[in-house]
Order: sequence, then C-alpha cells, then structure tokens
Amino acid sequence: MRITQLRNATLVLHLGERHVLVDPMLAPRGALPPLRLLDGVRERNPTVALPAEADSVLDQVTHCLITHCQKGHFDHLDAVGKRWLRERRIPVICTPHDAPYLRQRGLRVEALPEGHAEGVPFFEGSIRTVRCTHGHGLVGRFMEHGVGYHITLPGEPSLYLAGDTVLTPEVETFVQQRQPRICVVPGGGARFDVGGDIIMGLEQVVAFARLAQGTVVVNHLEAISHCPVTRSQLRAAANHAGLGARLCTPADGETLDFGVA
Repeated sequence: MRITQLRNATLVLHLGERHVLVDPMLAPRGALPPLRLLDGVRERNPTVALPAEADSVLDQVTHCLITHCQKGHFDHLDAVGKRWLRERRIPVICTPHDAPYLRQRGLRVEALPEGHAEGVPFFEGSIRTVRCTHGHGLVGRFMEHGVGYHITLPGEPSLYLAGDTVLTPEVETFVQQRQPRICVVPGGGARFDVGGDIIMGLEQVVAFARLAQGTVVVNHLEAISHCPVTRSQLRAAANHAGLGARLCTPADGETLDFGVA
C-alpha cells in the first residue's frame, strides 16, 4: 500500500492496480470562501495550491471514496472535484446517506450496502464505517458528521481513515480493539469563530497515537484557514511524547510506502 497526500483531507490510496481518491478538494488556491470571518484576515481557501505532483497522481485514479460531503463541506468535495469526477466517470463509493446527494450532482455512485459490525464487501476485502463526531455542543449540531472507514484487503496492511472527527470514546474503543496497521487522522485543530475544535488538534492526535500501535498519518494541515496546527508543531509534540517514529505528517505531494501486510 502507498498513500499520496495531495492537500488537506484529499489523498490517493494506491492499492495494486486500483488508485482510490479520497475526499477531493481540487479548487485552485483562494477560489473558495473563508471559514473564519472575525479574525481580521478572512483568508480564502484553500490557502495553498495543489502540489506539482497532483496531475500525474490524479491521472492514475480509478475510484473515489467520500467520507462526508453535505452541508457545505467543500474541503472534502468541492465543485471542481465534482466536475472532475463527472468528466472522468469515476465510480464514487460512499454511504447510503450520501448516495442520493451525489447522484443528484451527476456522479457515478456506488453506495456501500447497509452493513454489519464486521463490514461489507470492498474489492476483494471488506470495509466498515466508524462514526465521526465533527465537533461537540452547538457547533456540532450544524455539522455533517460523516464516517470514517476501516479497510482490510488481502495482502495489504489494514487501514483506518478516520474522517473528520474529534477523539471520542467510540474512536478510542475502535482503535484499541482493532489496531489498524495504518491510521489516517485529521490533526489541524479546526475551529470556527465560535465553538470548540471540530477535528483533532495537537493533544488529541498525541492521545490517539498513544492508543494506536501502528503508524499514524496526520493530514488536514496547512491548507484550510480554520486549521491552525502546523506540521512542525505536530512533529515536535510527537517527538516530545516519544511517538515520533510512528507519527507522520506528509507534505503535500509526498507518497508514503507501507509495503504489504
């Protein structure tokens, strides 16, 4: 398995001959509105361009996987991403909840069947959802909480894509019991003008990495205006906690190679 980090939550899973694009935000730098209005900056999004490697990586894509996309979550599926998927007729794998929304936008949807605790068929293996909590309190009521995915395939290391979530007892229990070989978690500490964090930040990423026994890959960094946590801050926190060898903060365009199971 290889994972290419493109930008924010957008990445590509390289699974043999299949290349799965996750949560495509493909707009040019600054093409999307700001997510903080009272900070005196009102920086437009995304705050960085796609990396130079993006075109060649996207040319390989055979499938797409969506964690959540409704209620204005353009940082996981924007208008450019939708158009790109439509033009190439890429199969879009998603939850039954998101399937009607995506079909209405002309995408080639392959909704996952309603499953059970051990997951449903996914290529030659299985996939199961893990509930996300995209913020607590009042702000949480307005968020699209979505799902994370646990993917197991023959010959590949097990993978947990956490989706947009804070660290919850449900996530903690899942990781402790399943111990995926690779976990991809959001670590930007995103928050709006009011309310608390809506994804993991420094402390929660470190706490998550203490629970996990495998490699923890952190994204949602340095690309969206309401995510203050930086890669250097996370690396310093991980090193201070003695977790630096297991925590990765890939640069945009970087590919991580995890070999075989």
